[in-house]
Amino acid sequence: MNNRFRVIILVLFAVLSLLSIRAAFDIRFSFDFEQFFPIGDPDLDAFKEFVKEFETDDNFLLIAIHRPQGVFERNFLRKFHQLTLDCRDLPHVQQVQSLTKIGYPVKTPFGLTTVPAIHVDQPDLYASDRARLLQDERFVRNLISKDGKTLVIFLKTIESIELKQARELMAGVEALVGKYKFSNVHYLGRPYFQQEMVRLQQREIVVATIVSAILVSLVMYLVFRRFWGTVVAVVSLALGLLLFVGFLGGFVRELNTLSALYPVLVLIIGTSDIVHIMSKYNDELHKGQERRTAMWNTIRDVGLATFMTALTTAIGFASLVTNRVMPIKDFGINAAAGVMIAYFTVILFTTVMLTWFRADQIAQPEKEHAFWARLLQGIVDFTRRRPRAIVLTTLVLVLISLFGISRITTNYDIISNLPRNSKITSDFLFFEKNLAGFRPMELAIYTQGDYRANDFEVLQEMEKIEQQLHRVDFIQAIFSSTALYKSINQMYHNNRPDAYRLPETKEEFEAYRRLAKRMPQLSAQVMVSKDERKARITSRLGDIGADRIKEYGQQLDRWIAQNIDPKVIQVKRTGTGLIMDKNAAYVRSNLLLGLGSSIGLISLIIALVLRSVRMMIIFLVPNLVPLLVAGALLGYWGVELDAGISIVFSVVFGIAVDDTIHFLSKFKLERNRGQSVENALRITLLETGKALILTTVFLFFGFLVLLFSQHPTSVVIGLLTSITLFAGMVTELMLAPVLVRWLIRDKN
Repeated sequence: MNNRFRVIILVLFAVLSLLSIRAAFDIRFSFDFEQFFPIGDPDLDAFKEFVKEFETDDNFLLIAIHRPQGVFERNFLRKFHQLTLDCRDLPHVQQVQSLTKIGYPVKTPFGLTTVPAIHVDQPDLYASDRARLLQDERFVRNLISKDGKTLVIFLKTIESIELKQARELMAGVEALVGKYKFSNVHYLGRPYFQQEMVRLQQREIVVATIVSAILVSLVMYLVFRRFWGTVVAVVSLALGLLLFVGFLGGFVRELNTLSALYPVLVLIIGTSDIVHIMSKYNDELHKGQERRTAMWNTIRDVGLATFMTALTTAIGFASLVTNRVMPIKDFGINAAAGVMIAYFTVILFTTVMLTWFRADQIAQPEKEHAFWARLLQGIVDFTRRRPRAIVLTTLVLVLISLFGISRITTNYDIISNLPRNSKITSDFLFFEKNLAGFRPMELAIYTQGDYRANDFEVLQEMEKIEQQLHRVDFIQAIFSSTALYKSINQMYHNNRPDAYRLPETKEEFEAYRRLAKRMPQLSAQVMVSKDERKARITSRLGDIGADRIKEYGQQLDRWIAQNIDPKVIQVKRTGTGLIMDKNAAYVRSNLLLGLGSSIGLISLIIALVLRSVRMMIIFLVPNLVPLLVAGALLGYWGVELDAGISIVFSVVFGIAVDDTIHFLSKFKLERNRGQSVENALRITLLETGKALILTTVFLFFGFLVLLFSQHPTSVVIGLLTSITLFAGMVTELMLAPVLVRWLIRDKN
């Protein structure tokens, strides 16, 4: 490795670093629930057609203002009403509504008029206003809490509001709330979720990068005990991370909720490569080899294995491209790219830098060599003496794992995926407890024959459905075009709460329909399509989990089939909530498809490179056990297998195979040198065992970095990956030698 080559490599990385710094400013963050819609799903296609006729069900922002003493106090109501009026001037807001703006229609001899729902400046009417409102299903849990201590301002926003617009809107809302000095305020809606979840992503990446960098520096120093060895390793890893950031910015790869894993993966996987390279190079130097010769020997003996580990890890992540959920698919592509960038940085930049240093500058002479020799020789002897005990223990572990896997559920809920100890989570829980939930459920109504959406027969069938929905305690905020005619009927009966119902006869209904045309303020145009062939029933569900919602949806479908006249209307469940919950159904199939293809492809590569089917079996078995352990932990911990958690299996398999590849590559090399099976096995464990244990211990603590995350999914991924990788190390050291002795024989 001459000086000219080294200079060329350093100049190349300097140029790439400058380009990466420039591209880093183009990185974009994003969060919206549409990202989690399964691509190609027929229900998604139906939903897209549905929103063409109507509008999306998440284009809103709710501002809930809580007053523990009750909201019916003059100064509070005045400020609340003025805030409602001021919200009309906020950017990207199309409509504003609250109880201080709403009036009840009243029919007088002189025509129609309205009376306020809340007489803001008439405190003597507060008691009657409160009593009437808390009996009105249109407003309870929508615009006022059941206990009368919270009022809500509803802001209808533009459709598909983007991050920049969401930030502008939230800045305006927070400024107004601060102006009126409301202290107990809670938000819910798409703009708020977008702003807060992107803020979380940015914090997660910064924290993960800082903690990972500290851990890497500490581990490198403890391993090599030399300043320059630590500096070379840390600079190499920082450079790899910088180039990865440049890749994300240069190729316009948007960062989402899983982005906090990127710095952890790039730094940890890069560290594994560095430990193998530097350990082997240091061994060669201590054998008396000249630096250039030592590096060529290192690249010859470890380079191929390191490339294979990078390639197979990248394939493990790339298998996620089969996933129908875009954030998971993007994560797989980005992580695969990060692994290869880290590898090429190590194999080019790190190796070049190492050749400028003496052995004593890179690592401390191994005083503990005797310790490692005794430990690894003990493992060799144990696997030779107790093969049946090892196999039996493995079988018991597999059986325990299979039972744990049978306990896995996919009952996805929103709250378990919100950041811990954050305002967005406390706000979500506030709305769940005191007001209507966040999960939308839409029912699309398709009229049949000559019927139209505003016909009496259609509305009667819709009313049946609404009454059925009212019988379920976790369904709130039910609304449809029937509300218009119920309101008119109530008006004709002195606005009595019990008169909020459809008219009993068609003659009454026809009279109401003529009157409805003169009441534009009560029009239900967003509930009926322009051609009056379609209508909608909207509702909101409690966060009870995807499996329970799916079960109830199936019950509702059966009830509709038995009780609704199919000659009048056809009904189909739709909405963003339904599409999001369908992720749970796809998680298992996508997991099996992606992981299965990854295992198959990597096994084929191993068989071709090592030219042995038996080697492929030795490779597969120790790496399948950690996957079973990961699945078992999910079952025993009661963690729902959602789209985010499902990537654990690709992460574990992609990383766990690294040690097996180093093990088998070294074993194959020694066999090619003429060593017997037992000697080759002993040399393999003695020379690769230390790096295998050190990298696994580092990976174990490296993924525990994710425990600092506020995102529950990241915490579970970190803990689960750490434990299963440790289990993988144990099976590698114990089970692989047993399989080698059983499957590989010396020729006579």
